[in-house]
Amino acid sequence: MTTPLTQRIAGAPISWGVCEVPGWGHQLDPDLVLRQMREAGLTATEFGPEGFLPDAPEAKAATLASHGLSAVGQFVPVVLHDPDHDPLPEVEAALTGLLAADARTVVVAAGTGADGYDDRPALDAAGWSVLLANLDRISAAAAGAGVLATLHPHVGTMVESGQETERVLDGSGIGLCLDTGHLLIGGGDPHSLAARRPGRIAHVHLKDVRLDLADRVRAGRTTYTEAVAEGMYVPLGAGDVDIAGIVRMLEADGYAGWYVLEQDTILRVAPGEDGGADPLDDVLASVAHLRSLANGPAADTVEG
Repeated sequence: MTTPLTQRIAGAPISWGVCEVPGWGHQLDPDLVLRQMREAGLTATEFGPEGFLPDAPEAKAATLASHGLSAVGQFVPVVLHDPDHDPLPEVEAALTGLLAADARTVVVAAGTGADGYDDRPALDAAGWSVLLANLDRISAAAAGAGVLATLHPHVGTMVESGQETERVLDGSGIGLCLDTGHLLIGGGDPHSLAARRPGRIAHVHLKDVRLDLADRVRAGRTTYTEAVAEGMYVPLGAGDVDIAGIVRMLEADGYAGWYVLEQDTILRVAPGEDGGADPLDDVLASVAHLRSLANGPAADTVEG
């Protein structure tokens, strides 16, 4: 029997504004973030960016365990399209940390090689060939270590849009991390993709998004970072993504993996300082919304 949905909800430090992008915003102390995850009723999390947790694999696991948390995976942006760059060592380093924490999912994004997600180069046919081959290499290496590799379509990377995601699914065997926010912002339809490709979805990042701001990013009227700062991401159920429909469809199709709550946030100041918001409030709202899907009219379907 599938583990109930309510036991497959995980967190991510980005919901507390913790991000790998230089200058992203005020960065909270790991102890505060991990303590608030437990206050929100979460029992698992992704690692977060390099430097958020200790570098040593065993220390990563110990830090999470000291807060009553287990690890589910790690987001690893790497350059995949450059024939002169081998991404495998970076991924293998991540695998070491994941295995030490008994986490079984590596979430790869096709990085551009530049900091941030506000711009990206065009990718030609040769670059696509290299990218797809590297995805299969990474998938095989991860499987050999007992870890599931997934590709995360992400705004400002080489795989951003719904069309580019389809190209990956058609040209590579890697699993998909369905990110409901990034796909929408990148011009894709997360609900349609989940309906057409349920067998390829191996991991889920749940985000809700304000479509008005997403439209401005797609049209080039604002940058991704500016839109995040303006509140493009909102608690689950408060935006324009059909979170309920996607979750119910995935559960009906037999998805048994994690739902990682991610509300990309940029903190101007520390919570409570000069009126700074507390990210925990939005996380609690998202947790409550997702749990309500397991307790609502379609509970029998959602609980598996």
